[in-house]
Amino acid sequence: MADHWIENHKRDSWRRQAKSSGYRARSAFKLLQIQEKFKLIREDDVVLDVGCHPGGWSQVAVELVGDGGKVIGVDLEPCQPVEGALLLVGDITESSTQERICSELHGRDINNIISDISPDITGNWDIDQAVAMTLVADVLDFSLDLLCKGGSFITKLFQGVGVEELIVAVKPYFSDVRRFSPTASRNSSSEVYLVCRNYMPWIKRESTIRQTYEELLDIKLNPPEEVVEQEVYTSFKLRKKK
Repeated sequence: MADHWIENHKRDSWRRQAKSSGYRARSAFKLLQIQEKFKLIREDDVVLDVGCHPGGWSQVAVELVGDGGKVIGVDLEPCQPVEGALLLVGDITESSTQERICSELHGRDINNIISDISPDITGNWDIDQAVAMTLVADVLDFSLDLLCKGGSFITKLFQGVGVEELIVAVKPYFSDVRRFSPTASRNSSSEVYLVCRNYMPWIKRESTIRQTYEELLDIKLNPPEEVVEQEVYTSFKLRKKK
């Protein structure tokens, strides 16, 4: 199985195209395809790249924002420098990393938050999915306070439990929230990108994104008895004999 994956990886046209174009990973084309579709990143923008290793998305962001823009990347794993970007090593959920990001902004608001982040995979799908979803919620809770009016948020998700609940938790703060699957994603992958456009900072958050998401997920996984009974009742249909 491993040999088969390696051989497919070598034949991957997107990987070859990334190498010939000077990008560090095929994932660069995912961001390029998102940009082609939604036109979110503009010249002179400030971009925060969460989970930036190995640097492919930061490379694309630097090209899009130009000399007047600013790209800050952060990842647990250090990666080779990207000319025109500031790449930090740290945990985006820790206050020390968050303070460093804020200090590097020098008072500027973020126009675009882009995230191709993935947690360490354990092989247990339920655990991996739960960690991935809460990680996205944590990134949102930190970064939304830094996002400018009309800004955008792009993040990778894996189709499965919790996706709908996260969308419901995020939707009030953006005028448009939708899923998008770039053609550069592998056919076998369950990944999808959540694209949130036109941030509305005047919408007050009564609780954190993570708290809202976890409450909605708990209702789905542990519905009250009356909800279960209602669902059973409404699914029954009476048919008359002919």
